[in-house]
Amino acid sequence: MEWIAETTDTFGGQANYSWTRRVPFETDATASRLTIVRRGKAAAGLTGARCRVTDFGSLIELRPYGECTVTFLTPV
Repeated sequence: MEWIAETTDTFGGQANYSWTRRVPFETDATASRLTIVRRGKAAAGLTGARCRVTDFGSLIELRPYGECTVTFLTPV
């Protein structure tokens, strides 16, 4: 299954989109949420960074601690 890791800056805690970086990545169709998050973090360059993870069903949001960025993981 193909996913997109979309990283952007935040302003006031909300996604600002003054810049955006989109990176595609692949997972199995039966991949767990943990696998999807790990591969998405690797694609976004967040390996090893602590993040608050929120699962909205078809969208997973990653908010790294100490950074003013947000990464959205969405299936294609």
